Amino acid sequence: MSADFSSPVQTQMAVPLFQTPLEVNPNPKPKPTGRRRVFVQTEWGFVLGMDLDRIDNAHTVKRRLQIALNVPIDESSLTFGDTVLNHDLSAIRNDSPLLLTRNVLHRSASTPCLSPTGREIQHRDRSGPVEILGHSSCFVRTKQLVDEVVKGMMSGVDPSPAHGGLGGGYYFKNIKGENVAIVKPTDEEPFAPNNPKGFVGKALGQPGLKRSVRVGETGYREVVAYLLDYDHFANVPPTALVKITHSVFNVNNKIQRKKKLISKIASFQQFVHHDFDASDHGTSSFPVSAVHRIGILDVRIFNTDRHAGNLLVRKVKNDDGNRFGEVELIPIDHGLCLPENLEDPYFEWIHWPQASIPFSDDELEYIEKLDPYLDSEMLKTELPMIREASLRVLILCTVFLKEAASYGLCLAEIGEMMSREFKRGEEEPSELEVLCMDARRLVAEKEAEMTVLPPKAEAEEDGFQFDIDYDDKLPNDSFVFGFGRNPLSRLEEEYEESEEEIEDDVLSKLLMNKCGFGGDNGKPKTGNSGCVGANSSSGYRSANEPLPAGACFVKLGDMNEEQWGMFLESFEDLVVKAFCKRKTIAMGQKPRQRLGTSCQF
Repeated sequence: MSADFSSPVQTQMAVPLFQTPLEVNPNPKPKPTGRRRVFVQTEWGFVLGMDLDRIDNAHTVKRRLQIALNVPIDESSLTFGDTVLNHDLSAIRNDSPLLLTRNVLHRSASTPCLSPTGREIQHRDRSGPVEILGHSSCFVRTKQLVDEVVKGMMSGVDPSPAHGGLGGGYYFKNIKGENVAIVKPTDEEPFAPNNPKGFVGKALGQPGLKRSVRVGETGYREVVAYLLDYDHFANVPPTALVKITHSVFNVNNKIQRKKKLISKIASFQQFVHHDFDASDHGTSSFPVSAVHRIGILDVRIFNTDRHAGNLLVRKVKNDDGNRFGEVELIPIDHGLCLPENLEDPYFEWIHWPQASIPFSDDELEYIEKLDPYLDSEMLKTELPMIREASLRVLILCTVFLKEAASYGLCLAEIGEMMSREFKRGEEEPSELEVLCMDARRLVAEKEAEMTVLPPKAEAEEDGFQFDIDYDDKLPNDSFVFGFGRNPLSRLEEEYEESEEEIEDDVLSKLLMNKCGFGGDNGKPKTGNSGCVGANSSSGYRSANEPLPAGACFVKLGDMNEEQWGMFLESFEDLVVKAFCKRKTIAMGQKPRQRLGTSCQF
């Protein structure tokens, strides 16, 4: 099928679009009024820029993509976050990334899906080499970094690949050749189609190395951490989602081996000059406030990957300038935060002495002002592709943090309540998960009470009553909707792993061990090379289909809005009761010994 050169689709891929290593139209045409510019990313990682008219619908968009990619319309789906776009495109905002997927995979994992007809498409991209997706005022610093990077690219300064981690990352430089930004393409994450280190085999949108984070979506979460770090409280480097074009990027396609200009969607984060990371330095010199602030952020975003390798350490000189005093901590690599399901987080600071010191007044005031509902609405505006299940995790964890802090719990105690334990060789739910399971049971009971029984059932109920021996007759998870289970039993959500999926789990563990992961909670050591996009997975699923349960005791994404509202109400009541009980027990015990705030580390 030949390409239609009148189509408004501009394709960025590994094809000979330019004669020089970098050629940019100095006078790009202004975008027509009433139009929205979107970026369609295929399963194989190619990015297409497209202008949408107000009258466009999903069918017309797919027709244009069919012309550009030679893909039958009835075999593809256009998705936006949780939503499969069947017709209406009113929810799509300007600069939004969409995902084009095949409905049926009939090719091997090594064969490109949606393979573009590169020889027939020679359109020039009207945008610059780096384009920020989003217009938040928070991206002012990022725009300055983009300008530095573009000047470096125009001067012929090439980026260099980052060798650490499991995914693809690249250091982009300024005109002096100094590292300015670390760029991580979404299609080069672990298991993603264009991963440069051989960890491939999944399509974008599938569950990744961590089942609760999908392939191609860790870059969004990098931006989430920055947007939620109000007032630069935890010191997260400026981060944005960008469409970036360069020949350095990797494409795992035998046909496209020659280096050509390739456009990709990627996270773009300021490179932080540092002296070492936390794994190379004793924690005793870390400021209490820095540990607390990073911990507060990690609790809010339910970080499943906070280890010493992604805490950078920078020496701070004393006023006299002759010797170094305390150090500054810079948290990076937040691609595994806000999972779609509650799982076991990883907080390395949980065992540090600073985490056992009570919060300061300033920190308590900061926590008190947090509003998870406003945070959720802000993220829907800035990153509308973020999934609802992840936003619910944010709301839940922030509510938990606020209540815990108001009852005087320290950071270590909060982290312990959110973390799981291994007993008798089995993983047990955390205290947070037990509260969630109880809340879901209460929701099920409320729904059962509101259900009107049919007349025949009511007559039978009036005729006789009997007690059911739950211990002998029914399994633990036989309550209504399966929420009234033993809190120590694993949630089995109508999902049984196939042999292929079990092999995927084995492969994931082998990859983790090979790349420096250690133990059950082992994490890879990475510097500002970042490149942590660990995600992993089972068989192919549509973009809006819930992830498999795995080691999940409670899920948040399968509730409708009414159930979610009842759940939050029940959860808040249970949390208050739990903390009141905890406080009462603590009053009758010997006060816990803690390090005083006057201690020097």
